[in-house]
Amino acid sequence: MMNRQGLNKLFWFFSVALVGLQSFALAQEESRLDAYNKLRKVIGTVEKYYVDELTLNEIVDKAIDGMLSNLDAHSAYLDEKKYEDLKIQTDGQFGGIGITISLKDNALTIVAPIEGTPGDKAGLKSGDIILKINDESTLSMGIDDAVNKMRGAPKTKVTLTIVRKNEPKPLVFDIIRDNIKVESVYSKGIMDTNYVYLRVTSFDKNITQRVNEELKKYKKIDGIVLDLRNNPGGLLNQAVGLSDLFIKDGIIVSQKGRIKDENIVYRATKNTPYATIPLVVLINNGSASASEIVAGAIQDNKRGVLVGEGTFGKGSVQVILPTEKKEALRLTIARYYLPSGRTIQAVGVTPDIEVAPGVVPDENSGFSIKEADLQKHLEGELAKVDKKEKKQSDSKNTITQKQILQDIQLKSAIDVLKVFKVL
Repeated sequence: MMNRQGLNKLFWFFSVALVGLQSFALAQEESRLDAYNKLRKVIGTVEKYYVDELTLNEIVDKAIDGMLSNLDAHSAYLDEKKYEDLKIQTDGQFGGIGITISLKDNALTIVAPIEGTPGDKAGLKSGDIILKINDESTLSMGIDDAVNKMRGAPKTKVTLTIVRKNEPKPLVFDIIRDNIKVESVYSKGIMDTNYVYLRVTSFDKNITQRVNEELKKYKKIDGIVLDLRNNPGGLLNQAVGLSDLFIKDGIIVSQKGRIKDENIVYRATKNTPYATIPLVVLINNGSASASEIVAGAIQDNKRGVLVGEGTFGKGSVQVILPTEKKEALRLTIARYYLPSGRTIQAVGVTPDIEVAPGVVPDENSGFSIKEADLQKHLEGELAKVDKKEKKQSDSKNTITQKQILQDIQLKSAIDVLKVFKVL
């Protein structure tokens, strides 16, 4: 049984510990109060001395907006108008130019133009920096404000001033807005092969199902070229679902944040219809977010080969948290990590085979000038080839030799599939 002296020591120990904990808690509370007081004093000073008269609500809104925008490029305060805009789906009332944008190194940067949209047809490119929208500078402009300025009624004009790498001066694009209707998935056979070209332009809610339906159209598939170039991303579950069509075992992607409940590991389900078909994935610096998840999962699981250029590097998770009935925060709560544990954020995914965009050099075109000039012996064969290519070029369901020669990245992907066949 413990004696009185022992009890006194134990009591003293717990008393000191309790006082210490109370002191620590008080210090933390005082620190929080000091921070709140600092903010209150700054708001009061602005309210009293700023050159233009502002209401307290206006000052608070600007303070919240500044705080969120300084966290990262994707967090933002959504006031009543921005929150409503977020909830509105393009249904004919609004038009746009069909580009995805982000803040990169504090510059408003085009992630990718969406295929077939006004921005794509005008010639906008991934990596272009938007300097002006109409006559308004984008310096210090947030993503939401920029999007709202580029949106508008169909058939109306918006002017973008663009800074492009290796261009000596800014480029000006006059673009006519339209309703954005995106063909998210389509496929084509590749001439003279049993290879399938599978194009995914964005990740909407039906991508996995539509890819599966497209691939079922082909009786025999010896290889797949999955084209994710200029795909700005979309829904996480569709990125996981698409990866799951090709990856039989292992981790696809992990989501990790400060709150343990938000940490999720997504794994392949083994319900994988195309687990053994040779696969090559085309990527470039317009491939972002969900595209990077798919490409990284395929690379880390050694399921296929990546060809093209390094991706954009957007690997963070945002959620919408309503603060009032008509206001909300868009807040980054986690980051994505690939199966190997590496992050996508600001780093991107590096291809296994780096190939810059462009046409195939003439020496790879299949015929030299001398061959074309040969008489008699080759005239018949040349006519057959020309006739065959003309017939193929009229087909909407086939990638022709002529199209392949206009895209060296695609040709490189097809060459990789041929190597798979040899191995």
